[in-house]
Amino acid sequence: MIKYIVKRILQMIPIIIGVSFVVHMLLSFSPGDPARMILGIQAEQEDVDALREALGLNDPVLVQYFSYMRGAVTGDLGVSYTTRQRVADMISVRLPATLILSFGSLFTIMIIAIPLGIALAVKQNSIFDNVMRVVSLILAAMPAFWLGLLLIILFAVHLRILPANGFDTWQARILPIVCSSVAGWMLTSRLVRASMLDVIRQDYIRTARAKGTKESLVIRKHALKNALMPVVTSIGMQVGAAFGGSIIIESLFGINGMGRMMMDALRQKDIPTVMSGVIITAVVIAVANLLTDLTYAFVDPRIKSMYVKKKVIVGGKANAKSGG
Repeated sequence: MIKYIVKRILQMIPIIIGVSFVVHMLLSFSPGDPARMILGIQAEQEDVDALREALGLNDPVLVQYFSYMRGAVTGDLGVSYTTRQRVADMISVRLPATLILSFGSLFTIMIIAIPLGIALAVKQNSIFDNVMRVVSLILAAMPAFWLGLLLIILFAVHLRILPANGFDTWQARILPIVCSSVAGWMLTSRLVRASMLDVIRQDYIRTARAKGTKESLVIRKHALKNALMPVVTSIGMQVGAAFGGSIIIESLFGINGMGRMMMDALRQKDIPTVMSGVIITAVVIAVANLLTDLTYAFVDPRIKSMYVKKKVIVGGKANAKSGG
């Protein structure tokens, strides 16, 4: 298992390098001069040229990229073109809010969607199932910004029980997390329902019922664990969507997070800030995918057996063979 984890961590390195290289090329060849954007359209050309030289924008694109990555490897993410602050300091202030928003939404998806999906499978084709099918289609198709506006109007303007913006208190976090996770609730609950229906039709489930096992125990112990595999995959994929989609939620609710920082940096063509944000996002998504794969091993013992060492008898001697 340890060998597999190390292998996956090493695989992250070329992925992060590839993503950062593509983003840097796109930023470098996109229209706009960062020096002109910083100084304004009224600035003298001499001042613009001097700033370009100070920022290293006159160097070849590959030289700029390798210069940035050399600093990033040592923990120096550069200095923002617009704010003149260290990018690492900017991220340290904004990253916690984005992580709370993203993983808070994933947590609520798990605690709401999985029990809801089980209930829908148990009550298949009932009135509850049919109503939730319609509700899930409506909520899953509703854009996040539109749902967020409705939540603000209802709970912040009319009822006045929750704040409309900010992220400092637990009350202020409710609306953004709910807005970010509602579509995930519906999609994941339908996936759990479909997976559960497939599992409870298996022969071993009928055998467990024939032995007189309680229905709640059949669902919880025998059916649920085997039905979670596609759900784990879905939740792992939603990490990237939640982290990347935080731009809309943060802008709507006035959250000082990574999404707003990257949006502002893109407008100003602030290359160090955008590059750092992309690298952090790539690392978070890569780690989430690794955790998803490791979760498979705990859900399905067959997959876990691929990672542990097995003893193979060769010529009368027991040799250890790793499945990783």
